[in-house]
Amino acid sequence: MVVVIDPQVSGLAGNMFIGAFIDLGADKNKIEKVITDYAQEFGDININISKKSKSGVMTTFAHIDTKDNSARHYPDIINKLDEITSNKYSTDETVKRSIELSKKIFKTLADAESLVHGKSLEELHFHEVGCADAVADIVGASYAYHLLNFDKEKIYSLPVATGNGSVNTQHGILPVPAPAVINILKNVPTIGGEENTELATPTGCSILVNIVDEYVTKAPLLNNKSIGYGSGRKDLKILNALRIIQSDDLVEQNTITILETNIDTLSGEILGNLYDKLLDEGARDVTITPTIMKKNRPAHIVKVISRNDDAEHLVRVLMEETGTLGVRMLPHIHRGVAIRENVVHNVEINGETERVRFKIGEIGSKVIKCSPEYDDLKKISLKTNIPIKDLKEYIEQDYKLKNRSD
Repeated sequence: MVVVIDPQVSGLAGNMFIGAFIDLGADKNKIEKVITDYAQEFGDININISKKSKSGVMTTFAHIDTKDNSARHYPDIINKLDEITSNKYSTDETVKRSIELSKKIFKTLADAESLVHGKSLEELHFHEVGCADAVADIVGASYAYHLLNFDKEKIYSLPVATGNGSVNTQHGILPVPAPAVINILKNVPTIGGEENTELATPTGCSILVNIVDEYVTKAPLLNNKSIGYGSGRKDLKILNALRIIQSDDLVEQNTITILETNIDTLSGEILGNLYDKLLDEGARDVTITPTIMKKNRPAHIVKVISRNDDAEHLVRVLMEETGTLGVRMLPHIHRGVAIRENVVHNVEINGETERVRFKIGEIGSKVIKCSPEYDDLKKISLKTNIPIKDLKEYIEQDYKLKNRSD
């Protein structure tokens, strides 16, 4: 299973994470209780979680109102979280894991604010963020995340829309994204987005960077998706909701390098030898396509699929073998790949057991390719005088029947 966080339109905030997680099935009543048990130690709190339409899309809105009783310094917050856990949830492993994540998120938030204000962590207090508000958002999001067992899954994130313009703070008017947000997202892909307002909050960004495994510019190939929408407070012209996509079926991706050159001076025999040479030197695949070049000269396009690490070596092989003065390199091309496995299958033909290698391709639990190796088919065909096409059909059926019976 994988999870994709999509903040590329409306950014993110702590309560948007909570809403999206509940929309995906996290228990609302349990989350409300844990948020209340922790946040009320820092200030008055009122929680209302409900369905809300945003730009015509039904979302879950976690409306959390808090009022701080007093400012707290960062070390006091951490100590208080541990104290509450010890008193109320000492035997609840899910809550305990959630609080450990919450403390990491608070550390990220505190480091960013400390850098902005030039204060040590011991001096820093959360007057700007709102102590009770931050506790509610961070603890609630962390607990919902663990209720869904997302800590056991691969988490991707698309680029974060931060917003544009300026924001009025207790320190004056600051640019958007705010300095703390920039600090938190320094290694995260970001975009401004479509709105002249703050879209990404420091709390939301701190949650993101502590749960994401990989940042991508486009979503991976997914099947069997569940989608949750966590509503933001503002009504905007965009869909102001954080979208989180859960999938139990991922088409794996990797990157390759494609090499390409035009050849108009080589004979068919030399091109045939080039084909074999490139494969021997590490090419994943080679195609040679007839074409017409300038002045109507017949020629060939040689295209090589290469591992990224082998590309430079194969460029040298191409130049040495063909005399070409230039090779086009298209580096790090993304491709979807099925899970591939080579297996050996024993099949009885004319009373003898023959050993056949198979290439199996799977997406999730679904087999999409089941193909015997040509060299093995050719060897058996020569031995038995059975045509290859008939052998292929028989051996494939034999493999599928025996595999299904297992």
